[in-house]
Amino acid sequence: MSHARKEYTDFEKLAPDVFAVVRSLGHFAAKAGLDKQLIELVKIRASQINGCAFCVQYHILQSESLGIPADKLNLVVVWREAPQFSARERAALAWTEALTMLPNGVSDEVYAQATAEFSEQELTYLTSAIASINVWNRFGAAYRWTPPARKQAATAAAS
Repeated sequence: MSHARKEYTDFEKLAPDVFAVVRSLGHFAAKAGLDKQLIELVKIRASQINGCAFCVQYHILQSESLGIPADKLNLVVVWREAPQFSARERAALAWTEALTMLPNGVSDEVYAQATAEFSEQELTYLTSAIASINVWNRFGAAYRWTPPARKQAATAAAS
């Protein structure tokens, strides 16, 4: 894959109504009180699975701005083997993987793990965040959106 077919900004211009709906769906989980760092970890993991470079980079940058340590971000892809993740984060990441790779459905084990860590309402909003990032990934991967650059890298390059 050599270049973007369209850019993220094109999507907003071409289909502002769709853009607004998908964007708002992604904001409900945080508005409902779910931890923003947890939501970003979930979005990174789904984006890794779906191969969306734009979304992986975008949510890594968002995570860094929220104070998630680099070591934790680097280990999202292998979260099962990394001690940095809490039981709640592990449940959310397992839920994310189950909902992102649906051919096998959601196992009773993953459901039990998720419901042990999240209330029914929290799990519903977490599911909405996962659904949202999966929609974004479909657009980002299909159109090969260019991943966003780090602001400080752009500033340093201009110097």
